[in-house]
Amino acid sequence: MDRKDRATAVIKRLKLVYSHARIALKFGNNWELLVATELSAQCTDKKVNEVTETLFKKYRNVADYAHADSAEFEQDIRPTGFFRNKTKNIIGAAQMVLTELDGQVPSTMTEILRLPGVARKTANIVLGNAYGVVEGIAVDTHVLRLSHRLGLSDGKTPEKIERDLMELWPKARWFGATYLIIEHGRAICTAKKPQCGACVLNDICPSAFKV
Repeated sequence: MDRKDRATAVIKRLKLVYSHARIALKFGNNWELLVATELSAQCTDKKVNEVTETLFKKYRNVADYAHADSAEFEQDIRPTGFFRNKTKNIIGAAQMVLTELDGQVPSTMTEILRLPGVARKTANIVLGNAYGVVEGIAVDTHVLRLSHRLGLSDGKTPEKIERDLMELWPKARWFGATYLIIEHGRAICTAKKPQCGACVLNDICPSAFKV
């Protein structure tokens, strides 16, 4: 089975198992989606949701974030890790959205990538979930890991992996593929102890019998 056929089979099988796969982050509007996605860097969605449950009640709109006290905000998001850098990026993004973008999270890849802390992974997640704009595939740690294990990409960077995956699936599959792979990475193909015996992909996965 070549790489493209394997990629097609992967999506078909995962859709049967994870038919309701979707973003796990909780948010009430596009700005909160951006905040939650930035907080999710090197942090589990579960922990982010715990933090934002309180955060979103304290900071109600973009202006609240733009005028937030940095030291206080750092403590508010501390459990998500890398809190100093995340604070700088989120407050900086809020100020840019407020002063340059009419208070609205950008709806294009070019514009959203201008925001502090936003690279393609965050951009793809926000654009897809907020606006239905799909310009790529969000490569988080699960997508990176499974892409290698399944032999879908040997790329060393998220950017290269994203390009490889975009060539394997039609554009209509890109958005859904992200969440199917993430769900499988959480449930079965975990980082430390993949459950190959229980995996619906074990007969087509190049790594299945090496574990």
